[in-house]
This record gives sequence, C-alpha cells and structure tokens, in this order.
Amino acid sequence: MKKPILLFLLGFILACSPDSMKNNPLLQEYDTPFQTPPFDEIKTEHFMPAVREAMEQNRAEIDAIVNNQEAPTFENTIAAYDRAGDLLSRVTAAFFTLNRSDTNEELQALAREITPELTKHRNEIQLNPVLFEKIQCLYQKRDSLNLDAQQMRTLEKYYDDFVRGGAALSDEDKETLKDINTQLSNLSLEYGQNLLAETNDFKMVVDNVDDLAGLPESNIRAAASLAASLGMEGKFVFTPNKPSWIPFLQYVHNRELREKLYKGYYMRGDNNNEKDNKDIIGQIVNLRVRRAQLLGFDTYADFVLVNNMAKTPEAVYSFLGRVWEPALQVAKEELAAMQKIADREGAGFKLESWDWWYYAEKLRKEKYDLDENEIRPYLKLENVRDGLFYVANNLYGLTFERRTDIPLYNPSVETFEVKDRDGSHLAVLYLDYPTRAGKNAGAWCSGLRGYRKNADGTEQFPLVTVTTNFPAPVDGEPVLLSWDEAETLFHEFGHALDGFFGRGDYDRICGALPRDMVELPSQINEHWAIQPEVLEVYARHYQTDDPMPEALITKLVNSSHFNQGFMTVEFIAAALLDMEWHAAAEEQSYDVNTFEKNAMKKYGLIDEIIPRYRSTYFSHIFNGGYAVGYYVYLWAEILDADAFDAFKETGDIFDQETAGKFRKYILTEGGWDEPMDQYLRFRGQEPTEVPLLRNRGLLK
Repeated sequence: MKKPILLFLLGFILACSPDSMKNNPLLQEYDTPFQTPPFDEIKTEHFMPAVREAMEQNRAEIDAIVNNQEAPTFENTIAAYDRAGDLLSRVTAAFFTLNRSDTNEELQALAREITPELTKHRNEIQLNPVLFEKIQCLYQKRDSLNLDAQQMRTLEKYYDDFVRGGAALSDEDKETLKDINTQLSNLSLEYGQNLLAETNDFKMVVDNVDDLAGLPESNIRAAASLAASLGMEGKFVFTPNKPSWIPFLQYVHNRELREKLYKGYYMRGDNNNEKDNKDIIGQIVNLRVRRAQLLGFDTYADFVLVNNMAKTPEAVYSFLGRVWEPALQVAKEELAAMQKIADREGAGFKLESWDWWYYAEKLRKEKYDLDENEIRPYLKLENVRDGLFYVANNLYGLTFERRTDIPLYNPSVETFEVKDRDGSHLAVLYLDYPTRAGKNAGAWCSGLRGYRKNADGTEQFPLVTVTTNFPAPVDGEPVLLSWDEAETLFHEFGHALDGFFGRGDYDRICGALPRDMVELPSQINEHWAIQPEVLEVYARHYQTDDPMPEALITKLVNSSHFNQGFMTVEFIAAALLDMEWHAAAEEQSYDVNTFEKNAMKKYGLIDEIIPRYRSTYFSHIFNGGYAVGYYVYLWAEILDADAFDAFKETGDIFDQETAGKFRKYILTEGGWDEPMDQYLRFRGQEPTEVPLLRNRGLLK
C-alpha cells in the first residue's frame, strides 16, 4: 500500500473520534457567503465520518415517518419524506463534486468505500415495506385527498419511484435487487476510474517540432508546457483530452502521428490491461437485464423509456432512423468531397477515420473560405463567458457579480452571485474551465445544492456548477476557444439557467424534467451563441477588442451546416449503440468489440466514421446516468429548434413575452406536469422534426 493511503487511513481514524466530529466542517452550519461549502476547511478525512453521520440522521428521519402511529397523510408521509436527507445531500454533493472535478488517489479510494455504503443506505429506504405501504395507501386514495396540483404530482412521482425501485417485490426478490444495485454501483465506479486512468496514462511525446507542421502556435506552446511540467523539457506532449487531440487531428500534416493520437483516444478502456472496461461492460449489461426483468420489463430499454417522452424503444429507433438516413447520405457526400481533395493533392490513400478532421478543415476552407483559426482570436474565454451573461440578462434580466470570498475546491474556479431582475439573490454559479489530471473528461452542469422551499416558508437557493475541459492558460496568455468550445459553454450554461430557475413546493418536482426533455434548456441556449447581434457583443479580438468583422460573422453563420452529416451520423451511431446494448432480453456472454462492430454494420455505418463514443469509453451510459438516454440530445433538438423558432417568429430573439413563457413553463415549472403538456403551455403546438433537419442542413 502506498504511503499516502496509509496516511489517509490514519487521518480517517482520527477523524472518527467524538471531538473531531464536532469540528467536522461538513457537519456544521456553513459560516460562508450564501452557506457555500467551506472547501478551504474540508479535508479528505472529513468525508466518511460526515457521510455516515448524515446517513444516520437520514435513517432517523425515515424511522420517524415509519413509526408514526397516526394514519398516513400527505404531510406526515410524503412531505416529510421529501424533506428528509438534506444533510446527506449536502455532504455527498461536496464529495462527488470533488471526486469528479479534482480527484486524487485518496478521493478515489474513498469513493470505492462510500459508494457501496450509499447504495446500501438507499436500498434500505427504497425497499422499506412500511414506508411503501404508507405511500401506497395515499396513492390509492389520492383522488379523495384534496391535494393541489403540486402535491398530486409529488405523490404520484414518489409512488412510481418506489415501485420502480422494487418496493412492491417479494422479500426474496428485494434481496436479489439489493445485490444487483450494489454490484451495478461498484462496477459503474470502477468503469469511470478506469477511464480516467486510461485518459491520464496515454501521452504521445513528439521530439521534433517539425513533426507538428500545420499546428497553430498556441497548441504547440500548450504541448511544450505540458511536456515541461512532466520533466520533458524541449519536447511536446499530446493527450486524449479534446483541447489537445482535436486541433492535432485538424491541422497536423503528419498523418502517422494523427493516427497514433486518434487511436490513443478511441482505444481507451480497450487495451487488455488492468484498466480494461470490456468485462465490466458485459457485467453491467447483464445486471441491467436482470434488474429490468425482476421489475416486470422485457428489457432495460423498456424499463427506462416508459417514463420518458418516447415511451418505447420502437419510438426511439423510429426517430433515430428518420434522421439517420438523410444524415448518412450527407456524410457520404462530405466524404466524397474530402477524398477529392486528398486525391487532388496526391495523397495516394483512401481516407480513414483519423483523416476526417484534417480533410474537413480543408473542405471548410474551400467551401466557405473559413479557417477556424480565424475565429479563435475573437473567442477569448472571458468574452464568451460575458456573452452568456449578456444573453441571460437580455432574456431574463439576470446580473452576475463576481465573488472572491467564496471558498473554492480549486483555485482556477470562478464564482458569481446571480441576481434576478429585481436585484434579489437567485443563485451562486461556479465556473470551472481548464482540463487537469484530476478532472473527468467532457463538460457538465451539476449542483452543490438545489432550490428548496423550507417548512417555515424560507427558501434555500441553488449552488450551480458548470465544468468544462478547455485548454489551460499557458505563459499568461489568454485562453482562446474553438467555436465548438464556445457552443459547449453556452450549452452547459443553459443547464445552469434551469438550475437557477427551477422551483416547486417539493424537492421531487423542482426542476425534475424527464431525461428526454432535460437537454431542451441547454440546447436552445446554443442558438443565441451564433446570432449576429450576440456575436457583435462578445466576439471581440483578444488584442484589439475589435468586434468580429461582419464578413467573418457571415462566413461563420453560413458554415453552420458544415460537416453536419458527419456530426449527426457519429452521434446517432453512439445513440444506436446505447440502444443495442440495452435491447437485450436475456443475459449472455459478450465480445464487446464484436458486438459493437455488428451493431454498426447493422445500420450501415461507413468505415470512415466511428461512433462518437465507443463502448469502452462511453461514460454517459456506463458511468453517467444516460443509459438508454443518449438519444435524448437529438430528441431534445426537435424541441429546441421549434422553441427557438418561437422567438424568431416574433422578430426579436430577446422577445420578453416568449422568454417569460419559456422561463415559467419550462425552466421554473417544468417538473410540475407531463413534459409535452408543459411544452404546449409554452409553445401552443407540438414540435416536428422539420426545424431540426433544416438547422442541420439535412433537408434536400
């Protein structure tokens, strides 16, 4: 065992003593601005004692409900259950934020200990027969309880949660389900830790700068800086993190190196080593089959989708197929155009998947006279951030005040107090931009605390985090984003708006959008990023502060359909792969790579494109809560394209009446009723796929 782990265990023993429990910052009222977590005081050894104490308090809250001898009422059962677990939520939110965004060996070891204990705790509550009996009693006579709309929705959702969690099973089946849940949570954690290790372990070292011909100078400097930090002064290091590998694939002339880096990316978790994820995938898929059938469903896809807007796997497959066909045709046309460029240049080879980005950039230049490096100088990170704030202010009247007095879990994080139109406090926003070894790949929005209406009528306001993996600053130079990175920030900030505004008298329905509607707030927010009147505000040259020239804006807008065949196909390929994994009706032995290959062959995926996520690093579905749910990004695009049309139809993309309706029915009250009913209250009509296909340039 390594010395740091021994020291951690010693610290943990000391932290469990009664005196130290009194001084555990996680168990005290936070004496910080807006009661934000005191990350400057929290130590790793504080977490386990705090989690266990919080679970104990949660058990006492549940016992009080279960042992109440009065007849069950909405207040003494449903409302009481809704209020329970506040301390546990607070402690685990701080822990998992750290473990996902700034982890280390000690935190990962602790996660392996905490995860099964939390799973066991949740099982005990979800499968408590007396608690379920009380909830079921209220559910069966709900129409006679004189509940208001929010109370009825809360009761119905909790009843459904318990049934789907196995509360109606026999005692024997409950024990089986507990074991399945524990195994799944441990396997998911192991999958994620393997992926992070594989991502961190792969480093492509380049000795000669001449081999980097074509790569922008800023990317060369970043690679040299990373090499120096690793003790390889004078060399250049590239990793599977997007800020490193995407520019490399786009611009480096050396095809052999492009292939090497690309394979380093897509072979993560598939290297037949101790961090290989293939066996874990087979175990997860089989356990999900077992779980779904135990709960009365044929497949895990059936189990998940019955509560989504799509309702059935057939509806998802049909939807994906209707977009797949035109997208695949466009992708083939894009490939043919790129092959012509390669042939014209005398390349002498048939394009492979690792060539796509490189020749796509050549095609972009040829078709639109646009080089993405022309755009970067106008996308300084801080300016793009201010663009987000500008849009939020014009739509909803929000203002953002930078705070330097809020404790941070990493010094690179920025915090802002978010104020509503009337100047009242609305939320706290954490922005965590740069890639680092302890951060999971990708971008996400989460929360350290959600909105809550307390029993005494006071309010608890949200603490929202937006996390990305943008380039880290090098030598004091500003971070210049790609267009894709700028859109990513707008996307995640759309989730943040949902977090700011979500309201409800009860936690269960506060901001509780279903999985295939949850991407609507994020994806509609991307639309404002490319509007010329918005670009004129935030897209300003990092040296001169001059706005992006009108001609460049026109090129950018005109190129919005560029490469959409590829992007749509690689996305749908991953969504179909997700569906195929979870369409199984029986447990079986899997050769993961053969399964994946056959699934893609079934739909006619061309060799030059691989799924956006291969199985061994598809963390959305094996480690991130999106199982049978990756399709939702495209499904939500039907909604966001139609919803943005509602703004455009007024002639004003900041139309206040439309913004007010979107805030009310989608962002604030989205969890109060069935999702399509909420959407109809906003839009007045059901959406179609036409705006989606039009926006992606897939309509002939």
